[in-house]
Amino acid sequence: MPSRPPIVLSVGGSLVVPKTGIDTVFLKAFREVIAKGVAAGQRFVIVVGGGQTARMYQKAANDVTNLTDEDTDWIGIHATRLNAHLLRTVFRDIAHPRVIKNPTGACVWNAPVLIAAGWKPGWSTDYIAVRLAKKCGSTRIINLTNIDAVYDKDPSKYKDAKAYTDLSWTDFRKIVGSVWEPGANAPFDPIASQLAQRSGMEVVIAQGTDMKNVRAIIDGGRFRGTKIVG
Repeated sequence: MPSRPPIVLSVGGSLVVPKTGIDTVFLKAFREVIAKGVAAGQRFVIVVGGGQTARMYQKAANDVTNLTDEDTDWIGIHATRLNAHLLRTVFRDIAHPRVIKNPTGACVWNAPVLIAAGWKPGWSTDYIAVRLAKKCGSTRIINLTNIDAVYDKDPSKYKDAKAYTDLSWTDFRKIVGSVWEPGANAPFDPIASQLAQRSGMEVVIAQGTDMKNVRAIIDGGRFRGTKIVG
């Protein structure tokens, strides 16, 4: 295994499958960014969420019967796996041939890109990203989502919402709370946040469709978004 740890990205499923359907424009642009990184000698672990696919199936099941949290979680997990197989196909020429579901195994693979998905109830894809980062020796996670930063309140409802460029883990956890629920839409899962804080990790939260900005984050340059550390 190379000495330099991989770059770990937690990719929100809403980027891959928004309400309008699978976003091939995003997939093409994302592939180009990752391929350029690979050409420069970088390695990547990409963990993808369930997005609108998960929410659509969860809503459908709830319309018919009362879902348990476990059933809701399993639907979301299988949605992440479908999205992960889509990404694995998109990155076929540079990705490990198998989607990783269990993040507790050895962090060894030969291809420059590793795609991972959900594992079991209670484990969000953000949490899996933190576990994989720890196992692979990475101390930074790039969380690509459909918001451009963490705000003190919902910017779609409040025009005076303030965007944070830097946050401590203590302050961030005051915003997201301490309980994770299947299908929750927090900027970064509260349980994953606890583990990231204990592990001394940095998490960057940024808009995933701004590929120039994504490239800057990957390369350690100046970027727009929120850095959570300390």
